[in-house]
Amino acid sequence: MIKRIFLSCFVCFSLISCAELQTIAENYPQQGFGLTQEQIANGLKQALDKGIDEQVSKLTQTDGFYKNQLVKILLPEELQKVEKGLRDVGLGSLADEGIKALNRAAEDATKEATPIFVNAIKEMTFNDAKNILLGDDRAATTYLEQKTNQELYNKFNPVIKNSFSKVGADQIWSNIITKYNNIPFTQNVNPDLTDYVTQQALDGVYTMIAIEEQEIRTNIASRTTDVLKRVFALQD
Repeated sequence: MIKRIFLSCFVCFSLISCAELQTIAENYPQQGFGLTQEQIANGLKQALDKGIDEQVSKLTQTDGFYKNQLVKILLPEELQKVEKGLRDVGLGSLADEGIKALNRAAEDATKEATPIFVNAIKEMTFNDAKNILLGDDRAATTYLEQKTNQELYNKFNPVIKNSFSKVGADQIWSNIITKYNNIPFTQNVNPDLTDYVTQQALDGVYTMIAIEEQEIRTNIASRTTDVLKRVFALQD
């Protein structure tokens, strides 16, 4: 009997506690310590805009991917044996040239990202902003990824395909793969580099946005506007 009473009390307490926590979570941004819903939403939009301005724009520059070890595009698993085979026969410079060409294509394609990101940020609702503010350190990036991933893929893929021609990657890799396939006792390869580089470029873009979001959330000095300071003070 005592156990039943204790269990009933515990369940009631848990239900009350969960309900109270949910109420706090729902009302916290609305109370906002003097901030309106619009100001909170604008603060989150500014954070994403800053991530795009500070980080994504860097990726569009020459060596934006290639010399950034966080996002540098390396060879897919299928081609790692190609790289090793080339280096083993003294063609390491050709392998390096091929890797650079992949990164150049990603840098070229990333220029298409900003307008798509801007539209996604414009569509952000107060509920989106509230969930981001109360979410984890990557919540804003996750929102952007969910809103833009497919559209960006559709935009990046043909651009990267064209970029392969523009930066000479198609010819370079045709040459590399031909040379590798002609090496005795190797198994021929023919990878879909356009899809691979598209996926890697997207991963790189979201990685850099996440870095800026983390900086804004944890480093007060990175909150460069009054709205950013006031909004992100709510989650400190």
